[in-house]
Amino acid sequence: MDFKNVIKERYSCKKYDGKQISQDQLQAILEAGRLAPTAKNLQEQHIYVAQSDQALAVIDKITPCRYGAPTVLVVAFDRENVYTYPGEKRTSGEEDAAIVATHMMLAAADEGVASCWLNRFDPDQLKKDLGLPENEEILMLLDLGYAAEGAGPLANHNNRKDLEETVSYI
Repeated sequence: MDFKNVIKERYSCKKYDGKQISQDQLQAILEAGRLAPTAKNLQEQHIYVAQSDQALAVIDKITPCRYGAPTVLVVAFDRENVYTYPGEKRTSGEEDAAIVATHMMLAAADEGVASCWLNRFDPDQLKKDLGLPENEEILMLLDLGYAAEGAGPLANHNNRKDLEETVSYI
């Protein structure tokens, strides 16, 4: 798909048909995340692929927002392998993981796979329940699957501010 169409047509899917995505599609999505830029090329991201009934049940206990997706990517990063910015007020971990997640989300759309970025959950509880390493922090979850019949973008999906409202030249 043309990139402009990918970003225009992609929406947050809230209803999946339950059919599993192909291994080739999953690999293409994960590869897009692997190729995403990170500060100092630290590549501190770690992606967990949740497809088992057990892992999906843990996610369902933490959030009501899986919407029947058969695959959920847990996007985390290693807090001990991040770049600390000048001024020492923030590190690259969250933004690098967000870039990785965005690459995967757009790659999913390019592969014909619906997705939804989830942040309605307690990341510390999910990390504990999934048994993830202490040094990792979960940024978000990415639902993946095929949109169910009748699924579509929310009513306000195409409501966008004019560039003049969000961009300033200085």
